[in-house]
Amino acid sequence: MAAKKILMLVGDYVEDYEVMVPFQALQMVGHTVHAVCPGKRAGQSVRTAIHDFEGDQTYSEKPGHNFAVNFDFDKVEADAYDALVVPGGRAPEYLRLNDQVIQLVKAFDSARKPIAAICHGAQLLAAAGILKGRECSAYPACAPEVRLAGGEYVELEVSGVHVEGNLVTAPAWPAHPAWLAAFLAVLGTRISH
Repeated sequence: MAAKKILMLVGDYVEDYEVMVPFQALQMVGHTVHAVCPGKRAGQSVRTAIHDFEGDQTYSEKPGHNFAVNFDFDKVEADAYDALVVPGGRAPEYLRLNDQVIQLVKAFDSARKPIAAICHGAQLLAAAGILKGRECSAYPACAPEVRLAGGEYVELEVSGVHVEGNLVTAPAWPAHPAWLAAFLAVLGTRISH
Protein backbone atom coordinates (compact mmCIF):
# COMPACT_ATOMS: atom_id res chain seq x y z
CA MET A 1 0.00 0.00 0.00
CA ALA A 2 1.28 3.45 -0.88
CA ALA A 3 0.86 5.81 2.05
CA LYS A 4 -1.40 8.77 1.30
CA LYS A 5 -1.18 12.37 2.45
CA ILE A 6 -4.54 13.50 3.85
CA LEU A 7 -5.76 16.97 4.79
CA MET A 8 -8.23 17.35 7.67
CA LEU A 9 -10.10 20.66 8.10
CA VAL A 10 -10.89 21.48 11.74
CA GLY A 11 -11.95 24.42 13.89
CA ASP A 12 -13.10 25.18 17.40
CA TYR A 13 -15.92 22.93 18.56
CA VAL A 14 -15.29 20.29 15.95
CA GLU A 15 -16.92 17.07 17.18
CA ASP A 16 -14.39 15.34 19.46
CA TYR A 17 -14.83 11.78 18.17
CA GLU A 18 -15.08 12.91 14.55
CA VAL A 19 -11.66 14.54 14.69
CA MET A 20 -9.79 12.31 17.14
CA VAL A 21 -10.79 8.89 15.82
CA PRO A 22 -10.13 9.48 12.08
CA PHE A 23 -6.94 11.42 12.83
CA GLN A 24 -5.53 8.50 14.82
CA ALA A 25 -6.98 5.66 12.73
CA LEU A 26 -5.70 7.02 9.41
CA GLN A 27 -2.22 7.41 10.87
CA MET A 28 -2.42 3.94 12.39
CA VAL A 29 -2.74 2.40 8.93
CA GLY A 30 0.26 4.37 7.63
CA HIS A 31 -1.19 7.56 6.16
CA THR A 32 0.06 11.07 6.92
CA VAL A 33 -2.67 13.37 8.22
CA HIS A 34 -2.30 17.15 8.39
CA ALA A 35 -4.98 18.61 10.65
CA VAL A 36 -5.29 22.34 9.97
CA CYS A 37 -7.40 25.27 11.12
CA PRO A 38 -7.63 28.75 9.62
CA GLY A 39 -5.63 31.20 11.69
CA LYS A 40 -3.71 28.47 13.54
CA ARG A 41 -0.21 27.05 13.26
CA ALA A 42 1.12 23.60 14.08
CA GLY A 43 1.06 23.03 17.84
CA GLN A 44 -1.87 25.34 18.51
CA SER A 45 -5.15 23.78 19.64
CA VAL A 46 -8.83 23.86 18.85
CA ARG A 47 -11.48 23.03 21.40
CA THR A 48 -13.72 20.08 20.67
CA ALA A 49 -17.28 19.26 21.67
CA ILE A 50 -18.78 15.87 22.43
CA HIS A 51 -22.17 15.41 20.84
CA ASP A 52 -24.21 12.60 22.30
CA PHE A 53 -27.52 10.96 21.55
CA GLU A 54 -29.41 10.69 24.83
CA GLY A 55 -33.04 10.39 23.73
CA ASP A 56 -33.71 14.11 23.31
CA GLN A 57 -35.05 15.69 20.13
CA THR A 58 -31.50 16.57 19.14
CA TYR A 59 -28.01 15.73 20.34
CA SER A 60 -26.57 17.12 23.57
CA GLU A 61 -23.25 18.96 23.64
CA LYS A 62 -20.51 18.75 26.25
CA PRO A 63 -16.95 20.10 26.37
CA GLY A 64 -14.43 17.77 24.76
CA HIS A 65 -10.65 17.68 24.63
CA ASN A 66 -8.27 20.18 23.16
CA PHE A 67 -6.97 18.95 19.81
CA ALA A 68 -3.60 20.18 18.55
CA VAL A 69 -3.36 20.93 14.85
CA ASN A 70 -0.14 19.58 13.35
CA PHE A 71 0.35 21.77 10.27
CA ASP A 72 0.02 25.46 9.43
CA PHE A 73 -3.17 26.32 7.55
CA ASP A 74 -1.36 29.04 5.60
CA LYS A 75 1.06 26.45 4.14
CA VAL A 76 -1.66 24.16 2.74
CA GLU A 77 -1.73 23.55 -1.01
CA ALA A 78 -4.44 21.19 -2.24
CA ASP A 79 -2.12 19.71 -4.88
CA ALA A 80 0.11 18.31 -2.12
CA TYR A 81 -2.64 16.03 -0.76
CA ASP A 82 -4.33 12.84 -1.90
CA ALA A 83 -7.58 13.21 0.05
CA LEU A 84 -9.65 15.43 2.34
CA VAL A 85 -11.45 14.70 5.63
CA VAL A 86 -14.16 17.02 6.95
CA PRO A 87 -15.28 16.22 10.50
CA GLY A 88 -18.57 17.56 11.87
CA GLY A 89 -19.55 19.36 15.01
CA ARG A 90 -20.04 23.11 15.05
CA ALA A 91 -16.83 23.98 13.19
CA PRO A 92 -18.21 23.51 9.63
CA GLU A 93 -20.90 26.09 10.38
CA TYR A 94 -18.33 28.92 10.47
CA LEU A 95 -15.46 27.36 8.49
CA ARG A 96 -17.73 27.60 5.44
CA LEU A 97 -17.49 31.40 5.76
CA ASN A 98 -13.74 31.22 5.01
CA ASP A 99 -13.06 31.58 1.28
CA GLN A 100 -9.75 29.67 1.50
CA VAL A 101 -11.55 26.70 3.07
CA ILE A 102 -14.20 26.77 0.33
CA GLN A 103 -11.52 26.95 -2.38
CA LEU A 104 -9.73 23.93 -0.84
CA VAL A 105 -12.93 21.84 -0.87
CA LYS A 106 -13.57 22.82 -4.48
CA ALA A 107 -9.99 21.97 -5.48
CA PHE A 108 -10.19 18.48 -3.97
CA ASP A 109 -13.49 17.80 -5.68
CA SER A 110 -12.49 19.16 -9.09
CA ALA A 111 -9.42 16.89 -8.96
CA ARG A 112 -11.76 13.98 -8.04
CA LYS A 113 -9.71 13.28 -4.91
CA PRO A 114 -11.43 11.29 -2.15
CA ILE A 115 -13.43 13.44 0.28
CA ALA A 116 -14.77 11.98 3.53
CA ALA A 117 -17.32 14.13 5.36
CA ILE A 118 -19.31 13.18 8.42
CA CYS A 119 -22.21 14.74 10.29
CA HIS A 120 -22.23 18.55 9.85
CA GLY A 121 -19.24 18.31 7.49
CA ALA A 122 -21.83 18.40 4.70
CA GLN A 123 -22.25 22.11 5.47
CA LEU A 124 -18.81 22.70 3.93
CA LEU A 125 -19.61 20.55 0.90
CA ALA A 126 -22.87 22.42 0.34
CA ALA A 127 -21.23 25.84 0.74
CA ALA A 128 -18.51 24.83 -1.74
CA GLY A 129 -21.19 23.99 -4.28
CA ILE A 130 -20.01 20.43 -4.90
CA LEU A 131 -23.26 18.59 -4.11
CA LYS A 132 -25.36 19.53 -7.14
CA GLY A 133 -26.77 16.36 -8.68
CA ARG A 134 -25.01 14.14 -6.12
CA GLU A 135 -26.09 11.98 -3.22
CA CYS A 136 -24.83 12.84 0.26
CA SER A 137 -25.52 11.65 3.78
CA ALA A 138 -25.11 13.91 6.81
CA TYR A 139 -26.60 14.56 10.19
CA PRO A 140 -30.38 14.84 9.53
CA ALA A 141 -30.42 18.53 10.53
CA CYS A 142 -28.19 19.19 7.49
CA ALA A 143 -30.64 17.59 5.02
CA PRO A 144 -32.16 20.96 4.03
CA GLU A 145 -28.70 22.34 3.21
CA VAL A 146 -27.83 19.30 1.09
CA ARG A 147 -31.10 19.73 -0.81
CA LEU A 148 -30.73 23.52 -1.18
CA ALA A 149 -27.26 22.90 -2.65
CA GLY A 150 -28.88 20.71 -5.33
CA GLY A 151 -27.88 17.41 -3.75
CA GLU A 152 -29.97 14.41 -2.82
CA TYR A 153 -29.93 13.80 0.93
CA VAL A 154 -29.46 10.11 1.72
CA GLU A 155 -31.16 9.13 4.97
CA LEU A 156 -29.25 6.37 6.77
CA GLU A 157 -29.14 4.70 10.14
CA VAL A 158 -26.71 6.62 12.35
CA SER A 159 -24.11 3.86 11.79
CA GLY A 160 -24.46 3.87 7.98
CA VAL A 161 -22.26 5.21 5.19
CA HIS A 162 -22.89 6.38 1.64
CA VAL A 163 -20.33 6.37 -1.18
CA GLU A 164 -20.78 8.17 -4.46
CA GLY A 165 -17.64 8.37 -6.57
CA ASN A 166 -15.01 10.27 -4.60
CA LEU A 167 -17.48 11.30 -1.86
CA VAL A 168 -17.79 9.24 1.35
CA THR A 169 -20.41 10.56 3.77
CA ALA A 170 -22.07 9.45 7.00
CA PRO A 171 -24.58 10.83 9.53
CA ALA A 172 -22.50 10.88 12.74
CA TRP A 173 -19.66 9.32 14.73
CA PRO A 174 -21.43 5.98 15.38
CA ALA A 175 -20.71 5.37 11.66
CA HIS A 176 -16.93 5.44 12.16
CA PRO A 177 -16.35 1.73 11.43
CA ALA A 178 -18.30 1.83 8.15
CA TRP A 179 -17.27 5.39 7.19
CA LEU A 180 -13.55 4.86 7.73
CA ALA A 181 -13.61 1.44 6.02
CA ALA A 182 -15.36 2.97 2.98
CA PHE A 183 -12.94 5.91 2.90
CA LEU A 184 -9.95 3.54 3.04
CA ALA A 185 -11.44 1.55 0.15
CA VAL A 186 -11.87 4.72 -1.94
CA LEU A 187 -8.26 5.64 -1.07
CA GLY A 188 -7.12 2.23 -2.26
CA THR A 189 -5.80 1.28 1.18
CA ARG A 190 -5.51 -2.47 1.75
CA ILE A 191 -5.12 -3.82 5.25
CA SER A 192 -3.92 -7.41 5.54
CA HIS A 193 -4.58 -9.53 8.58
